[in-house]
Amino acid sequence: MITKEYNPSPIEVRFVEVLSELKDEINKKLIDYDVFKIENNTQLDNPTIDIFLNDMDGDQHEIVLKVIQKPDKIS
Repeated sequence: MITKEYNPSPIEVRFVEVLSELKDEINKKLIDYDVFKIENNTQLDNPTIDIFLNDMDGDQHEIVLKVIQKPDKIS
């Protein structure tokens, strides 16, 4: 199916939503960190997901991912 809307595209939005739902799975794999909050903004042209973590010393960190769908290649 050709993507008709890119700002944001439906797959970008859904991808960010799915990543947000994986907080517990991410926590299992980040042994030295605790993901205590995940926020997303699916209203942006390129949706973002902000992951808030604490390390073993109690310091807080923030990881921001921007999801960008490349334009479809029409064959």
